Amino acid sequence: MGGNYSAMDPMDVPVPDLAKLLERDGYLKPYEREIRRRYGCFKDLWDRIESWDGGVDSFTRGYHYFGPQFNPDGSVTWREWAPGAHSMHLQGEFNGWNPKSHPFKKLEYGKWELYIPADAEGKCLLKHETRVQIIVNDHLYRVSPWASYVKPFEGFTYQQFIYRPDQPYQFKHPKVDRPASLRIYESHVGIATPEGRVGTYNEFRENVLPRIKKQGYNAIQLMAIMEHAYYASFGYQVTSFFAASSRYGTPCELKRLIDRAHEMGLYVLLDVVHSHASKNTLDGLNEFDGTNACYFHDGPRGTHTLWDSRLFNYSETEVLRFLLSNLRWYQEEYQFDGFRFDGVTSMLYHSRGIGEGFSGHYDEYFGLNVDTEALVYLMLANQLIHRADSRAITIAEDVSGMPASGRPVSEGGTGFDYRLGMAIPDMWIKLLKEERDEDWKMGYIVHTLTNRRWMEGTVAYAESHDQALVGDKTIAFWLMDAAMYSHMSTLSEPSAVVERGLALHCIIRLITHSLGGEAYLNFIGNEFGHPEWLDFPRQGNNSSYHYARRQWHLVDDQLLKYKFLNEFDRDMNQLEDKYGWLRSPPGFVSCKHEGDKVIAFERAGLLFVFNFHPSQSFTDYRIGVNESGKYQAVLCSDSKKYGGFGRVEPEGEFHFTQNMPWGDRKDSIQVYIPCRTAIVYAHTD
Repeated sequence: MGGNYSAMDPMDVPVPDLAKLLERDGYLKPYEREIRRRYGCFKDLWDRIESWDGGVDSFTRGYHYFGPQFNPDGSVTWREWAPGAHSMHLQGEFNGWNPKSHPFKKLEYGKWELYIPADAEGKCLLKHETRVQIIVNDHLYRVSPWASYVKPFEGFTYQQFIYRPDQPYQFKHPKVDRPASLRIYESHVGIATPEGRVGTYNEFRENVLPRIKKQGYNAIQLMAIMEHAYYASFGYQVTSFFAASSRYGTPCELKRLIDRAHEMGLYVLLDVVHSHASKNTLDGLNEFDGTNACYFHDGPRGTHTLWDSRLFNYSETEVLRFLLSNLRWYQEEYQFDGFRFDGVTSMLYHSRGIGEGFSGHYDEYFGLNVDTEALVYLMLANQLIHRADSRAITIAEDVSGMPASGRPVSEGGTGFDYRLGMAIPDMWIKLLKEERDEDWKMGYIVHTLTNRRWMEGTVAYAESHDQALVGDKTIAFWLMDAAMYSHMSTLSEPSAVVERGLALHCIIRLITHSLGGEAYLNFIGNEFGHPEWLDFPRQGNNSSYHYARRQWHLVDDQLLKYKFLNEFDRDMNQLEDKYGWLRSPPGFVSCKHEGDKVIAFERAGLLFVFNFHPSQSFTDYRIGVNESGKYQAVLCSDSKKYGGFGRVEPEGEFHFTQNMPWGDRKDSIQVYIPCRTAIVYAHTD
């Protein structure tokens, strides 16, 4: 057993690397007692699991014990956890849908077990692609929580099918190393087709992966993989946690997709949803054993009032086994490299973050509102993921800014490698919706882009799937709106709206990419300014797929201006790959001039200059630099290559420092910076 840290005075709980955390963030010192207490809760639980038979490795491979286990002699042993059930039976094609012939035997601790012998020829009765169904208390029809393959049957309800192909897919390529500079392409397989239907794993593998690789991204984040009966939930109302969504294809086809990504050197992240679950009972986890509890909290604590979904009971041993095994399953069975955890804010606080402003005062993060059980689960999950694979990356979707979320568990942190910079896209949408260009505040933009916790990785992004959903619009559509239907042809007459839109689309992305974090994310299609919004087929839109697709022809047509945005996005990524600003310390901002609308900073040996002014260009504009010598433009958003005016082109004239300190830098250069233009200069000595 462990050290029984829960019984100790928290200040006596040993946290191996706490000194590093407190040295990095002195504001945490008054909360040392609470940090130690939380770590003690984690260590108690980890040590207790490790002391059980098989330890953490066995505990987190619950899929080798629960659900159908296929034995070498053709027999099957099927186990479930249903503490509130009075009886349990299995029916299916294998027994002619007899609801009584195969009862489970009740074991200790709420577990149930069924043994199905092989047939007379020694063959397994549960054959590939045959349907099965669990019956609880003689009248409740359920899908096993451990089901690995479910499909809709006779309507919208999903049912479990046995998935045991004669020739299961074998991975041919190893996982890839974690990128030092993480450039993520957020993807949804179903919408990745230009046609009005659900896309497939095979189509994504053949048609979209090459685009991602060519565009300069080194990681993909796959959304909506965990099975969800309601397509329009965007994958966030999960019904079967161990089943990869069958609407896109088979498990083997998903494995081929991931294997191909690894062959191309792409890191693969899974968007994992452990913050809540669908309320569905016939094809979900809800009321699996006939009670309102089981995997979830009973009463109000077990329901999310805004999402209308169920909330897990992270204090229950079998819930921990289920969720931790779920992570291990996707790491091992599907070879996912890492995870993006959805809804972390909802997990961290008893309020679920509803109505919380999160001013940033540390009392908000160390008071009674924090859900210690959920926080400890996240510590367990991160410790497990990184122990199982040192290359693994985990990302937290947390808007609250919980301190030490992005620091190792050994320091007393939550263990994530990155958190999403969720304030950044909110800022851009707010500016585009509510303010004129000339009213934009440079200080506000810089503050939002740089306001992150020291030494905690942040994923910066200008927009993600959240901004594209119906009710909102993509940045490109906010910028150009109706003009995208009439003036995006290279043959059409000039449009001031489109000229502004192309310029700001590039500038917004570059400053977010270069100043906003230690990783960058783009949502599928937004790299070329995909128009309109995203809306899944549902009752409210007559089940239309019109807005649930990607119009790749727009960027492939050389007579349309979408190609300009695509080219800039690609060159921006390739420039980062060459100089590595994402893996470098944060940028030093030497200029944020409100009147001129100019921002300048240095990062990774590069000088970034942005002029947001809608009409004022500047000649001989002095910018501070720390390295003396010769500078030359290596990227300019105003290049004709990107649909600009070509007032400054890369690899043009040299700019020499003048032995004049400026902007708290040792030296300076003078440059021409056109209006609505971003230029990146490289030190060429």
